Amino acid sequence: MTQTQASPSYHERLWPTPALLGVLLLLIPAVTLVVTPIDKTLALPVAILLYLIIAGTLVLLSPTITVRDGMLTAGRARIPVEFLGDVESLGADALRTAIGPGLDARTHLVIRGWIHRGVRIAITDPQDPAPSWILTTRHPERLAKALGKS
Repeated sequence: MTQTQASPSYHERLWPTPALLGVLLLLIPAVTLVVTPIDKTLALPVAILLYLIIAGTLVLLSPTITVRDGMLTAGRARIPVEFLGDVESLGADALRTAIGPGLDARTHLVIRGWIHRGVRIAITDPQDPAPSWILTTRHPERLAKALGKS
């Protein structure tokens, strides 16, 4: 099967979860309580507007991970697949360690706190200062397969 520029071999948008957007609904009563002493008529509209701004920002700024035409794109960063080494799938505990105490400060990160799995991809390009990329993804095995590293 041949790949065309129109069809990536992997594409994922790191959307916020419905649970996160649901929890953010708690902003509405909280903001309403804070604004009510100032102006009762504006309290609820301000609270709803603030929720919509925050939820909309999370949705609009959700990065994508794409593998297309021999190029891995994660957020705004891109790297040719030929410069990628081993891909390590990270479960919740391994991801927490990888981005916590086990993190090399030079590592490129594209992570979202509401996604609890990911991959660590070794970088083999000697010109690249980052030794690896850590990406959160809901489908680590599919991403590794798309990179040809499964």
